[in-house]
Amino acid sequence: MKSRALVVPRTRGEETRRDLLDAGFLRTDLAIRAEGDTIVLPLVADGDPPASWGQVTEHEFDPRPGEPPSDYRDLLSWPPEEGRLLPRSFDIVGDIVLVRLPPELEARREEIGRALLGFVPNARIVGWDRGVHGPERRRRIERLAGSGDWSTRHRENGVELDVDVERAYFSPRLAREHARVAGEVATGDRVLDLCCGVGPFSVTIARDGRARAIVAVDANPSAIELLRRTLSRAAYGNRVTPVLDRLETFLPGRDPVERVILNLPHEGIKYVSPVARAVAPNGWLYYYEVVPRSEFGRRADVIASILPQEPGWTVVPPHVVHPYSPTADLAAFVFERRSV
Repeated sequence: MKSRALVVPRTRGEETRRDLLDAGFLRTDLAIRAEGDTIVLPLVADGDPPASWGQVTEHEFDPRPGEPPSDYRDLLSWPPEEGRLLPRSFDIVGDIVLVRLPPELEARREEIGRALLGFVPNARIVGWDRGVHGPERRRRIERLAGSGDWSTRHRENGVELDVDVERAYFSPRLAREHARVAGEVATGDRVLDLCCGVGPFSVTIARDGRARAIVAVDANPSAIELLRRTLSRAAYGNRVTPVLDRLETFLPGRDPVERVILNLPHEGIKYVSPVARAVAPNGWLYYYEVVPRSEFGRRADVIASILPQEPGWTVVPPHVVHPYSPTADLAAFVFERRSV
């Protein structure tokens, strides 16, 4: 059967499947296809995913097989009024499954955990993700099923990251963005990765080998410890300098560099001005923020107004990284500081 489709690299297949499902773009009556190094995902007839997610084409698909189930919800024989509350998607980090549940399903959380544990291949433990909290961005998690701790190794974009989802910030939904930014780094660029978490931006950039220097900064000791573990296993680990520090004490007096990344989606706006001063002429600022969809069209101009009032700043058209909630998205805002 012919259908509209999104073609993405195999390494981003699961991440893109979740994003399409969250946004209501994924057609679930047809089977996803693998073609060499790419994954082809069927799309519904109406609406287009953001262009940054992949190329939209037309493909032939087979009907989705009835067995095994293609959705964990098929393992739960619930009344329709409860089934409608089940989240459609979840995150996979290494052998850990994380899911966000509405409070109405708290009494049935263990059933959901067992269903996910049985549905996701090679899953070891399932947790209820209760969100990121505090200045160190630690995630509160409640065990739903499985055993062991919350540490794992996660593969994306050809790198393997040491992760502890309870102790330090990491989101598998940014894999595409990690690769996109790394691909823009030019030979000889210096990079500041601020609020780096376990360092996926830095590690991906280091793997490519074009940056002259990469400094990864976070105020969470666990995040820096995990990054050091990743770097100790990588042949390119000496290309990254991990720094345990807060932005307020790290930024003053820093020499400007060509690429600055600030991924602090809920609080980053208060640091935009001092962070922008760390961008050299002909350099770039990559800033991430959770934005209500109703404000997305004008948010870049609002952020630009906070940048240092110097000539040369140019706004690059922003893009959605992934859906965050029914009414908001995580968005990427990129600003170029041209020499004048």
